[in-house]
Amino acid sequence: MSHLCVLVADDEEAVVSVLQRSLTRLGYQVLTAYDGEEALTVASRFQPDIVVLDVSMPRLDGLEVCGQLRRDSELADAPVLFLSGRDAIKDRVAGLDCGGDDYLCKPFDLRELEARIAALLRRSRRERRLERGADSLHSSLRTWPLKLEPNTCRVSVGRMVAERLTPTERDLLEYLMRHPGEVHSSQKLLQEVWGYPPGTADPGLVRWHVRNLRSKIEPDPAHPTVIRTLPRLGYVLSTDGSV
Repeated sequence: MSHLCVLVADDEEAVVSVLQRSLTRLGYQVLTAYDGEEALTVASRFQPDIVVLDVSMPRLDGLEVCGQLRRDSELADAPVLFLSGRDAIKDRVAGLDCGGDDYLCKPFDLRELEARIAALLRRSRRERRLERGADSLHSSLRTWPLKLEPNTCRVSVGRMVAERLTPTERDLLEYLMRHPGEVHSSQKLLQEVWGYPPGTADPGLVRWHVRNLRSKIEPDPAHPTVIRTLPRLGYVLSTDGSV
């Protein structure tokens, strides 16, 4: 694990110190930053495998930092885990809208944070390339009416080319496309797509990512026909070709 690098960016020195000690003990290489501009500088220089990012920071806030990371071809696939004292739904949605993979509110349980970092790293693009082989990432996946190119995070719906997906949206859609017509509960998706151990993540995370994914692939996101919700059961990728 020692080859994996974590960037911790937070303007609270106590938080940075605790995370640095904990993650170093687990074998990670830990980089630190105390404001948004420093976070971007460190990320650009060292290209960390994952970024743990505070939302409220001086110079540039975490949302702006995440947006710039997603526009950088060298850093776009690095998972971003937000830490924040803001726990309103709108704040969580904003973090995922700008390309974040997960959102954990302060105060947080250190073991839960460690578990989420480990899960995000397991499914990062670097790990995916090792597990599946680099060549497989260049092939497209088709499940009517969708065509997904995992390597570029681009998806088309029928004749419409959708907005580029974030890495997490790509992973979620790819999983659903490989299991069309099957019903998946939020807990199942957290374990199968995110790799989270049971009880270590908020089911709302799935709901927010599905919401963002629908905004990109559904003709009418308010009345979804591609990814449908079955009340009290979960989500299913439609196979009836109605789009």
